[in-house]
Amino acid sequence: MAHDHLKESIEAQTGRSSALLIATFMGGILVINSFIAQWVYDDPQHRLASAFALIGALMLGIPLVWHSVTHLLEGEMHMDELVALAVAAAIALGKYQEAGVIAFFMIISTLIETRTALGARASIESLIRLTPTRAHRLTGDLEEEVEAKDLKPGDTIRVRPGDNIAADGTVLSGQSTVNEANITGESLPVDKGVGDDVFNGTSNLTGALDIRVTKAGEETTLGRVRQLILEAEQTRIPLMRLIDQYAAWYTPTILMLAGIVMFFNRGDDGATRAITMLVVACPCALVLATPTAMVAALSCAARLGILVKNVVTLEGARNLSAVVFDKTGTLTTGELSVTQMKPGPGVEGADLLRLAASADAMSKHPNARALITVARKARLDLIHPENFEETPGKGVAANLGGEAVMVGRESFLRERGVDMSLSSNPDYAEPEGVSVLYVARNGKLIGWIGLEDRTRDEAREAIGDLRDLGVRSLTMVTGDKWSVARRVAAEMGCTEVHAEVLPAQKLELVSAMKEKGHRVAVIGDGVNDAPALAAGDLSVAMGAAGSDVAIKSAAVALMNSDLRRLPFLIRLSRATTRVIWQNLFFGVSYILVLEVLGAMGQISPMFAAFLHMIASAIVIFNSARLVRFGEHLGSAPLTPKQPTQPAPPSESTDDAPGALPVPA
Repeated sequence: MAHDHLKESIEAQTGRSSALLIATFMGGILVINSFIAQWVYDDPQHRLASAFALIGALMLGIPLVWHSVTHLLEGEMHMDELVALAVAAAIALGKYQEAGVIAFFMIISTLIETRTALGARASIESLIRLTPTRAHRLTGDLEEEVEAKDLKPGDTIRVRPGDNIAADGTVLSGQSTVNEANITGESLPVDKGVGDDVFNGTSNLTGALDIRVTKAGEETTLGRVRQLILEAEQTRIPLMRLIDQYAAWYTPTILMLAGIVMFFNRGDDGATRAITMLVVACPCALVLATPTAMVAALSCAARLGILVKNVVTLEGARNLSAVVFDKTGTLTTGELSVTQMKPGPGVEGADLLRLAASADAMSKHPNARALITVARKARLDLIHPENFEETPGKGVAANLGGEAVMVGRESFLRERGVDMSLSSNPDYAEPEGVSVLYVARNGKLIGWIGLEDRTRDEAREAIGDLRDLGVRSLTMVTGDKWSVARRVAAEMGCTEVHAEVLPAQKLELVSAMKEKGHRVAVIGDGVNDAPALAAGDLSVAMGAAGSDVAIKSAAVALMNSDLRRLPFLIRLSRATTRVIWQNLFFGVSYILVLEVLGAMGQISPMFAAFLHMIASAIVIFNSARLVRFGEHLGSAPLTPKQPTQPAPPSESTDDAPGALPVPA
């Protein structure tokens, strides 16, 4: 039968499948009754047996014939016209039982496809079930139950323990633990408090939350996930288009072969052989080989928080030979932390930290957040800043209790006339691989504070896995300074590092690698890496949950920040390709062998129809194995292995300036 059901709604397809299932079993019972009547009356030509068989054959055969005629009138030719022709020929020749049995098994095969394989939409259906239909909206002190589809950005909703969250939003009050596995693929629940983002369809486990709605309906993360999977199911890889291309000559060729067999085998025997060949030739197993595997793989990826927009992307991931990583937010956490302090003579470390954190208290820069966080952990009382002034990218100045304090880069303090003589002391030299904030009080340097963007342990493991998978070039690209870049790249085990790179230079680097024959994947946060992401053969956005920019800018969106999903995607791509070739080999072998047996009269049309159903089921269940691929990653948290040893140094093969091999 046709395999274009993906464009129909799940509800319509389910309803039609149910109606077809009822009609099929009614027709099947009539055909079985014809065999019973034939046995009871011991007469193959008994009128009652023939009547049962004819009515059953018509009930089963008319949907097949109508389906084929409809496509032919629309100017489309599918390979399932062969079965419709076989059923019509059997009825015309008075072989009602054969026609009924053939149609029965073919429809059962179609129902298996719809409900099992192309119904690997189970991922979509599960997402629909996760979406609440009702929500509790707060209006002043009044709480009312409303339809979830009526929610709008700006509304406030209350979510109690055990409820699914009805929209994307921000927590206004309350604390709870939320299961986000269906969005991020992470099996461990996440603690949520005031100011944290939550997503539609995730499960609130422990406490009550009041949430301000930011996105509702199809605009939510869950809505976009569902739409992306549906769009990916409808895309076609080159192999699928190749099969469609040959459909135009396949049907005439089979008809010609069946005609030749009838010509050399006159009479009833020749017709039976020709009908058998037509049944065998309907290549459902062959046509199902690729789409069932792809949809199963998409479902598997979505379960682990990997959104693949196009099945062509999934197919191509197996051939990656180079990966370009952005540093911040990809190989590192993107969150700075204070790791070193060097107070000047006569200055206490606590005073240095208090002054720096107080001066930065009004800033939203990551440096300020890091200083304030460590100051709070140290239980320091901060001073309210007055006359606060911030120079973006350089530093801040403020008045703290009558003292003028400045925090920022060395160049910023020098521009403001600060006495920097302390920095010339070797004991106060800037350390390698650390971002330094200098602190001045009343025009004089009193010390510095070192901050680091910590690397991700799972990123180090992922890079080791990529190397094991045969990815030869592992390049880190960053706009940060060289000292920091070398440290991070060495910790990660990258083969090359490019520092102090502008966005346009990232694009040039990716293009240069592609010109050298690499198939390049570009990994970034999807926010400031859009040009480079667009240039890669495979673009991956990290931590895309809730991010419109990330989901739109990349071919693959990782809904969490665990880079180990990337080597898994490559393994999944390779496993999918193996399953597709297994399916194709089986489908071709099945048709060739049974066509010969049918032409020789070794199998009957009814047995051929039964074998057709079995062949389709084999392909479907072989593809369905992919749904459970990597199941261990979804059922338990990914635990880092021992740190991967950095790769040995290598000479850079890039023409771009500033490329250096990473020291081991």
